[in-house]
Order: sequence, then C-alpha cells, then structure tokens
Amino acid sequence: MHTFRVWVPQATTVDLVLRDGVLPMRSGADGWWERQVVEAHHRTDYAYSVDGSDPLPDPRSSWQPDGVHGFSRVFDANRFEWSDDSWSGRDVRGAVFYELHLGTFTLEGTLDAAAEHLDYLAVLGIEVVSLLPVAAFPGVHGWGYDGVDLYAVHDPYGGPEALQRFVDRCHEAGLAVCLDVVYNHLGPSGNYLSSFGPYFTTKHSTPWGPAVNLDDTGSTEVRRWICDNALRWFRDFHLDALRLDAVHALVDDSPTHLLQQLSAETAALSAELGRPLGLVAESDLNDPRTVEPVSSGGMGMTAQWSDDFHHALHSLLTGEKFGYYVDFGDPAVFAKTLTRVFLHDGTYSTFRHKLWGHPVDPHTHRGGQFLAYTSNHDQIGNRALGDRPALTPGQLAIGAALVLTSPYTPMLFMGAEWGASTPWRFFTDFDEPALADAVRTGRRREFAEFGWAADEIPDPQDPETWRSSVLDWSEPDEAPHHEILTWYRHLLTFRARMPELRDDRLESVGIDFDPAGAWLVVTRGSLRVVANLSAAERVVPVDEPPAYLVMSFAAAEATPAGILLPAHGVAIVAV
Repeated sequence: MHTFRVWVPQATTVDLVLRDGVLPMRSGADGWWERQVVEAHHRTDYAYSVDGSDPLPDPRSSWQPDGVHGFSRVFDANRFEWSDDSWSGRDVRGAVFYELHLGTFTLEGTLDAAAEHLDYLAVLGIEVVSLLPVAAFPGVHGWGYDGVDLYAVHDPYGGPEALQRFVDRCHEAGLAVCLDVVYNHLGPSGNYLSSFGPYFTTKHSTPWGPAVNLDDTGSTEVRRWICDNALRWFRDFHLDALRLDAVHALVDDSPTHLLQQLSAETAALSAELGRPLGLVAESDLNDPRTVEPVSSGGMGMTAQWSDDFHHALHSLLTGEKFGYYVDFGDPAVFAKTLTRVFLHDGTYSTFRHKLWGHPVDPHTHRGGQFLAYTSNHDQIGNRALGDRPALTPGQLAIGAALVLTSPYTPMLFMGAEWGASTPWRFFTDFDEPALADAVRTGRRREFAEFGWAADEIPDPQDPETWRSSVLDWSEPDEAPHHEILTWYRHLLTFRARMPELRDDRLESVGIDFDPAGAWLVVTRGSLRVVANLSAAERVVPVDEPPAYLVMSFAAAEATPAGILLPAHGVAIVAV
C-alpha cells in the first residue's frame, strides 16, 4: 500500500493518474489531497491531474525515470541496506572539500562510475566530496542548476538508489558527502509547480523571474517543501552537508528567514541522528551574519564560500583585472583576504558601483567558517570559453600552497589537483528549439559585451561542448600533471599532520609581501610559505633564518639572504 499526497490549495478536483487508470483524490486540510492505493508500491508510476489537466509530475517526486515531463515513480528509501552504521559524521569546517560534477567527472557520467574513484580521493587527502546538483533537470547533460524536480535524483546519473549507494561507499572510504541544492529558482523546462499552487510570487523578483514564495500567501507550505527537501537528503540519503546555492536570492521578509528556519530544523535533526549536519552557503553579500548563530540574529549557516579570496588569488596569479576582478590583483588585497576574509567589508566595490559587505571580526569568527579555493564550477564555467586559468605549473603550485595552508576550509575543483587541461564549459540539453536558441543567443550576447565574437563562444547545446568538459583521467600520469598531483598530495599530507596549518584562527596568520607583487611570505606558526610570484629567479627574504626546508615545488635553496627560488617557485620552510 502507498499513500499519495499532494498540496494543491486552489483546486476543485485532483486526480491520481496511474498507468492503468485514474482515481479521484480526497481533499483534506490546508490544501492537501490524498489517496491510498493498496496495489501501489515501490516503482509504481503515477502523476496528478489538476482540474482536468494533462498528467503532471509530483512536486515531491523522488524519481523521474522518463525525464522531467514524464510520470513520477514511487521510491521507497527504506529498502536500501546501509552499511555505514559506524560512520559518525564529520564537521565540515576545516575539512578538505572536492567539488565535482557527476556528468563530467567520468565519461560515463554516473554515480556508480564516480564511486570507482573514491579511493583515489581518499588517498589524495580529500575529506568531503561536494556534488553539484543532482535534482532532475531537462535532458541528459547539464550543470544541474536548472533543476525542476528538487526531490528527484537525475535519472541519467543513476536515480535515487544510486545516490544512496554512492554515499554509502563514500562513508566506507572515510569521505563525507555534501550536496549542492538550489532553492532560489527553478529551471524553465519541466517546471510545473505553478499548476499546483503559489510556489512563486510576484512580490519579489530575481534574475530568473518571479521569486520562490517565501513570505507571501501560501508560503508556509512552500517553505515546508524546501525544508522537508533538505531534511530528506540528510535522513534518507545520509548526506553530511548541503551547499545552498546563491542564498542572497532567497528573498524573504518574514520574521524568521528561511535560512534561520532551515538552520534550526537541521540542528534538531542532527541531535536526533547523533551526527553533525552542515549547511554551506554561497552568498554574494560578504556578510558574516550568514554564519553567525540564529540566537544572535545570524542565519545559522555552518560555513560560506569566500569569492573575495578566490578573486584576490586569481588576479594575483593571472594579472586579470576585468569585470568583477577590477578591485583585485594587488598583493595587499590578497593579504587582506587571507587574514580578514573579505576585501569588500564596507568598502566601495567598483564593479557594483556601491559600498559593499561587512567586516569579519577575527575575535568572533573562525577561518573554518569560510571556504577558500583557486577555482570552482562558477569561476571556470562562467568564463567565455570555460577555460581553466592559463598558469604555469609553478603558479598552480603557488595557488595550491596558499589555499591549503590558509586558515580557511579548503576546496578543490575536480582536476585542479593535477592541473587539468580540460575546460569546463556551460552546456545544456533542452529539447525545446525556442528555449535552446534563447540560451545559445543569450550566452553569446553576454560575452559580446566583452569583445567576444559569437562564433567563438561554445554552443551550450552542442554535445561536443559537454564532451570537451569531461576530465581526461590519463593526464595524472603525464608530465607536468603528475608533478602537480604529487605536490598536492604532499601538501595535503603535510596539512593533515601539522596542527599549525589546521589552526583556523584568523589571528594565527601573518603575511609579508613585495608591494610590487614579486613575492610573498605567509607565516603559520613556525612555518613559512615562501612564494616567488615573478617570472625570474630571485631570493625571497624571510623574517628568521630557516632551520630546514620542508618541501618545495622545483628547486629551492636556503641562503643567508632568504630562500632562493626559481621563477614561480614555492617552498615551505621551518624557522
């Protein structure tokens, strides 16, 4: 027996549509409709008809085997036999994240195929596997940020049971799992929510159109739809953390913000399950209130991404200062983001044309509450060609050293650990010709403003755009990729063994630098991270004579004047 329930507050009739017939549903309290079916069970296909409409997928569908326009399928999450009883969870603050996209991590593009690489990640030193969205989206290939069935696992990835298998295998390998979820908007194709109820409101608007209804009529059940979704990933799929996409676009004027509600409910579930559950926010607001406790007026998030750190490091290494990089690139800017998280903490943002952000108090905030990275899916995929930064192996090594010895929670984007040459491009798989053309045209128009010709921008709908983004797993065995991978392994091993490098107090970090940008030295207790940022050999001064050289990328030599490094050389020394 299975009970079908759906929220349709304004309907006159709602019918349950099965493969072999139609059954009327009964109206209950608060706009919920219900029907018990003795013959229904795991794998039963169904849909809903609202006031005589064509069959529509369930807004809480767990399984869409025929795509986002097809019937939903019953999924019994309790059927899976978990083997992770000994898994006690992980506090994700300070843990090493690895962000991966299932559709391009392997050529097969499935959860089972990705699971074959878990031992590699564990040996590398990764502690949290961070999956880009798995919620069902149109077609086969896509980033996942246009998902429309937020409870379902994209069937080309393997469906819901494959996600359970993947998490179980991660825990067996000692890896926590973080899942990217998108609650600020839904994709344009297969989005049938408005046929059921007021899931959206014109009270607010977002870059994607009407906002998700968090504070208008009917918002109580919409908020329940979101919070139940998050709790379900934790409970039924044993996820350890969720990464919340663009929380600044969750427009909510309620007395209790959605994030505060979600924080409280997650904390309650964590206590019930007896293991830590994390909420990692992406926010453009540069506001430490995001990670402050709800009891103090904060949003209660466990951690948040720090794009300012990325921008400062990226500009320092590449010299790029266009677009939102315009205020970055100076070594003093990097120094500020290394020690105080945000560059824009109440200062003027040239790109935004306004004062932006709020300061981080080093006495009340820890570095582990902020994620640092040399790249992520956005910072690569949103470039015109989806290209990874054109850096020398030495520059890649410098970037790795500065992230992995920082006081922040470090994150790698898949392939970064070997300096992957494959791009990661924007790709879609829409069936509707008009929508496909609109995406293609919009992408080209966006980059035309920066001088790119239309034929230079990869067509998101071309299967080759996806195919070219798939990691090449032969590269780690080749030069110079093997040398970069070895450097990452050594750094991650050293970080795990050295308490000084895991100290996330912002006050525990010091930095000296050449104002002209030729070199910098980061202090972490008795350790010094010494980097030659220039394209010529030079001696980088250190504040104390080094006792010994711990490790270096390429040759390094201690001299009376400092550390002699080749162009783009980096070393860690003890003093």
